[in-house]
Amino acid sequence: MAPRPTPFDLVFAPLADERFPELRGALAAAGRDPRDRDAFLMTREAVAMIHQLRPEEGLSEGIELLAALVHHAYLFWDAGSRTVTVTSAECEALLDPGRPEPEPGGEAAEPCYVQLPERKVWAQAAPGMPFEPLDGCFVHGLGAPAGSGGGPIRWVLGIFGLHQERMGFTVVEAVGPRPRGLVRPDNSPLFSSILPGGTAVGLRSLAGAEELLELGWRLGDLAAARGAARVGGG
Repeated sequence: MAPRPTPFDLVFAPLADERFPELRGALAAAGRDPRDRDAFLMTREAVAMIHQLRPEEGLSEGIELLAALVHHAYLFWDAGSRTVTVTSAECEALLDPGRPEPEPGGEAAEPCYVQLPERKVWAQAAPGMPFEPLDGCFVHGLGAPAGSGGGPIRWVLGIFGLHQERMGFTVVEAVGPRPRGLVRPDNSPLFSSILPGGTAVGLRSLAGAEELLELGWRLGDLAAARGAARVGGG
């Protein structure tokens, strides 16, 4: 079976080889850290790509999410375009609400795209919007910001409603340190389905940005472990 296309394949593959090397050169020439969102968006080449991808009718409030998508896509490309595919068994383990919380700290995540089983995890991008399936997440991270005294920060960009017949998809970004003691207001298990009848057919849900962030941390940890195993195995 052919691999499922990623959002990078569908949006950026036609542009990346031409535009991203130029952007990389501009960032290097200016001495800017590519992972710094503000510094990235000060680069003329990044702004030009965002304007190129903006639909003719405009985006208004959505321009920040388009900028986030371009930033994540560039970091994904710059790190070697690594896609990590999660199996159904791995997904069940990742979404286990009883999974022990890891010790604080940990390594920063290298940029990658982690693709989940199709139509397994569902969420609303905002209250009142339809539920959409999560295709996967772009993830990357940084160590603790200087002087913060905290742990690593992870950026997670969830890609919802992706399929080849649709012109576009929905993105939601969550940023922050790993959530601690995360519980739902109704005390239902984390990642349990909030779709009618969803539990009976094995579906899962994200109830808010904190659950997306926590899932992003788990996906980043899985990607890091896969990378370590590949390197260690020669």
